[in-house]
Amino acid sequence: MKFRTEIEPAPLSVRIGYDNRILTLGSCFAAHIAGRLAAAKFHVVENPSGILFNPLSIAAAIRSYASPTPVTREELGFDGEMWYHYGFHGDFSAPTADEALRRMNAARQAGAEALRTADRVILTLGTAWVYEHNGKVVANCHRRPASEFTRRRLGVAEIVESLGSLVEGPLARKQILLTVSPVRHLGDGLEGNSVSKAALRLAAEELKQRFRCVDYFPAYEILTDDLRDYRFYADDLIHPAPQAIAYVWEKFIPAALDDRARLLLPEVEAIVAAAAHRPRNPRSEAHRAFCRRQLERIAALPEIDFQRESALFRLSIEINS
Repeated sequence: MKFRTEIEPAPLSVRIGYDNRILTLGSCFAAHIAGRLAAAKFHVVENPSGILFNPLSIAAAIRSYASPTPVTREELGFDGEMWYHYGFHGDFSAPTADEALRRMNAARQAGAEALRTADRVILTLGTAWVYEHNGKVVANCHRRPASEFTRRRLGVAEIVESLGSLVEGPLARKQILLTVSPVRHLGDGLEGNSVSKAALRLAAEELKQRFRCVDYFPAYEILTDDLRDYRFYADDLIHPAPQAIAYVWEKFIPAALDDRARLLLPEVEAIVAAAAHRPRNPRSEAHRAFCRRQLERIAALPEIDFQRESALFRLSIEINS
């Protein structure tokens, strides 16, 4: 008997290998995917400007990386405690304008370098609802009063136009993987959340049909249709639970990773796990032999960046000899 419909994503046209450079942008689910990729030693940069929820803010961030002009003091707001910018996450706010500008300009430069070097871009669309301040869509409201903003829902055509212009501009000659975040935006109401996700999903499908360099990974469908149970959500019933994230990652591996990456992944994960191992007796010859074996495994994989792990193993051998 089958008690659920299991989704098996077909191999994507956008494939990711250890020789690729990846930039991920979007909602907090983009951070989960980036975290998994980083832990597996892929070259990935995640959300240089912080978490971005809506497609227009993602597009604005990419354009700011493509033409990285410095953030100026006139662009900042001050709430009596913190200096902030409507294009950056609150993590970049600061008690002084100089510190906020330093953080934001460093982030913009990091984004510019990541965009320049990336050949794979993963965009995770979180919501089609946007907030406008003085006629411009903001990435973050920074806890300002709701009366200062106008709230509206993006249409499919507006999303496609905004992201499509990037495919033909700053993202030209890059492979783009779209996902829709399974995180539920209950502040919009369940009905509003459903309409929002539908708009995002339709836009992603249209972009996939329009551009050969674009593909879609069904993270949203895996959580809402395959798992389809509140036990796969965190206590807030909004965000995916760790078990759900691990399950989506298991589906991502065969769909998105190239043959070489899938072959290397178990060995990479084993070396990373070995580096996190806490020995019973760090001064023993058995532990030093263990570290030497790990260095041999690392030497057999020159295309993987094991700099941190190599340093740990070498240090352990040196201080315990």
